[in-house]
Amino acid sequence: MKTACPALLVAAPASGQGKTTIVAALARLHARQGRKVRVFKCGPDFLDPQIHAIASGAPCQNIDLWMCGEEDARWRLAEAAREADLILIEGVMGLFDGDPSAAELATRLGIPILTVIDGAAMASSFGAIAYGLKHYRPGTPLTAAFANRVGSDYHAELLKKSLPDDIRWMGHLPRDDFAAMPERHLGLLPAAEIADLSERLDRMADALATTEAALLPPAVEFADAARPTLPPLLAGTTIAVARDAAFCFLYPANLDCLQAMGANLVFFSPLADAALPTCDAVWLPGGYPELHGKALATNRALWAALAKHVAAGKPLFAECGGMMALFETLVDIDGNAHWMGSLIPGTVTMQKKLAALGMQEVALDGHPPLRGHTFHYSSAQAKLEPFTKATRKQGASEGEPVYRQENLTASYLHLYFPSSPVAAAGLFTP
Repeated sequence: MKTACPALLVAAPASGQGKTTIVAALARLHARQGRKVRVFKCGPDFLDPQIHAIASGAPCQNIDLWMCGEEDARWRLAEAAREADLILIEGVMGLFDGDPSAAELATRLGIPILTVIDGAAMASSFGAIAYGLKHYRPGTPLTAAFANRVGSDYHAELLKKSLPDDIRWMGHLPRDDFAAMPERHLGLLPAAEIADLSERLDRMADALATTEAALLPPAVEFADAARPTLPPLLAGTTIAVARDAAFCFLYPANLDCLQAMGANLVFFSPLADAALPTCDAVWLPGGYPELHGKALATNRALWAALAKHVAAGKPLFAECGGMMALFETLVDIDGNAHWMGSLIPGTVTMQKKLAALGMQEVALDGHPPLRGHTFHYSSAQAKLEPFTKATRKQGASEGEPVYRQENLTASYLHLYFPSSPVAAAGLFTP
């Protein structure tokens, strides 16, 4: 059995071309017209999906042929196709960047590609770039092109005329600084921090409404695939999950995975709450503790509660920003030292240069490896030997260290729990 649903993968020749803007604008435009829109993001990303969730009115899931797996991507897309009127997928980096790339995902799944190209500083080269993206690898299903940051109607006409006959022109957006999403060192600002996000989305949707891109793309047939059945390894377990401006990097799939194994999730804010909720385990996900050092440092009651939690033999899992907050000291980008949780001896120091980036996997406690990625601008000087180390996707070289003390497990890795649900459950069980 197959389910047909209009679908489109929006890609670009490189980062910074406007993929997120176009996908978010399309999602908002069709959602305003009463359609159910489901948006996916290729690769590991926490920030773009937050924008897309607001634009579409539904959670944005991540799909990646390595980190998540093809089977995971297929059942999520099939499930979306059964309930949605439109599926939009935002690519990652450039169309052929990464291994596997967004181009490979679209080719395997038979999803047409719309390439977004920043046309601000070019004319006929627009067509050459689009042609190259389509024909670089035979079979790439690139069908259309869209121009971003165009100077005038005449400029748009030059770009349109440059396209070869086998690539459709889907319109253009003019230069609009207001429409661009604000950024900082890890990418776009979190959706909750963009005060005028709804206004920006509506403005972009209005601009797209008169272009060819506003038309529904062709229907794609998605083979029926059932949601996997997971063992009830966390039945009766309450997991307290940190969620606020300092800890906001959460894959919706990770929350779903824990709940599918029986966990009850409760949320708390290390910035605002002096006590933990009643719970059996705690999860501190990634985020921006370095931007909230003073507030986190003053909340000594919460850190005392976490220390008591660990001393009682209860599990605590911390990833990236969550781990940073557990060190004795966090030094921010301005050189200010903040007293943190002190559950891991040592210091974390922010730096202006990227410290680590890439896909990795780690095997824990004899279970199949958990896959994920690392992306951080800090370095950790831990006075603790690693429990184990992850392995980089590119080879057998060592990746991020994983620290463990009693039932506390911490690492820079952002893990994708559905890649190994049993291993994920182990992080939250004594």
